[in-house]
Amino acid sequence: MKKTLLATAIAGALGASAAAQAATVYDQDGTKVDLYGRIAMGISGGGPEEQDGEAKSTGTEFKDVYSRLRLSGSHQLTTDLSAFASVEWRFRGDERDQSDGFREVRHSFLGLRSDQFGTIQAGSFDSFYNTFVAAPFDVYLDRGLELSKGQGGDLQARGDSLGYFTPDLSGFQAFIMTKHYTGNGQVAGSDGSNSSELNTQGGVKYEWGGLRLAAGFAQDRDDRALGGDGGTRHNYTGRDRRGADENIYGATASYAFNDNFSARLGYETQDTNDGAIDAGGDVEQYSGYDTWGLGASYSLGQWAFHADVYRVDLDNAEDERIAWAAGAYYKVSSNFDVFGELHRADQGDITVSTEDGVEVDENDDSVYWLVGARYHF
Repeated sequence: MKKTLLATAIAGALGASAAAQAATVYDQDGTKVDLYGRIAMGISGGGPEEQDGEAKSTGTEFKDVYSRLRLSGSHQLTTDLSAFASVEWRFRGDERDQSDGFREVRHSFLGLRSDQFGTIQAGSFDSFYNTFVAAPFDVYLDRGLELSKGQGGDLQARGDSLGYFTPDLSGFQAFIMTKHYTGNGQVAGSDGSNSSELNTQGGVKYEWGGLRLAAGFAQDRDDRALGGDGGTRHNYTGRDRRGADENIYGATASYAFNDNFSARLGYETQDTNDGAIDAGGDVEQYSGYDTWGLGASYSLGQWAFHADVYRVDLDNAEDERIAWAAGAYYKVSSNFDVFGELHRADQGDITVSTEDGVEVDENDDSVYWLVGARYHF
């Protein structure tokens, strides 16, 4: 029974109900098709202060909280082997969308699953490093995750990817995946900058009773598909999606003490790419970090609670930052839940390189807050 709460915590903030709420729209002759969706809306405010020239983002806002629609199917080929496919779209649930109705194809993949040989899949799907290693900390609906470089399922994934994970071998599982970046579309040259790249991630996971251990790595090469900085902020928020061309290594341990309480411990590190900085690269992009995380989840009847704290030591900052997150969730019914979340990034002062030298830009952030509701169908 200890695994029950742990699985709920890993799925994140009552998100485990997604599979249970999926409606089977077709099931005949070994072929099954499921439909799942949710509409989620909330009100938010606060967060990291904007820098000069950046769009304001800390004011109160009525927002969509990752509404989505998913269609998945499977077909039993043999008693052990099945083929499967899934596609999931995101849409704006809080306002009129005059474009195409959906703003993102979040997932789109197909594959083969065998209880004896494991699972292989290709397409656009979440980072296996996040799914297997950082998952115990990925429990918040919006902000709060510092592992996986703060990117969650986006970490060198979701597009042009191929992955494999073994079946459960007495509690052990291993995984490996790779994302392909094509050189097509890049300006041709003799320096090899337009060549294709493969970003690989892999690791192992072990579960026994209420204990869950996982460790892995993820190559973090420069993500050309995001156009450099991808329009994101600084490393200090933990949400910078640029690759530093250095591997990320991480490990987590979690334990469900009973059906109501579980705790988790995590560590992640990435070296500074001194060569890229010496060659004139952005200090913020290529600096490394060490992150320690400690958190817990507690459930009581229809209530669930999460709380996590992180110490992040950044190589390009004099002081570490202490970030934290907390959330409370209430399940009104099997289809409807309400939630509230808090997050403090505690981003430090930012070191900015200028033509006249190096300046320190004082930076501050308030607590980010989010309240809202979700309906699953």
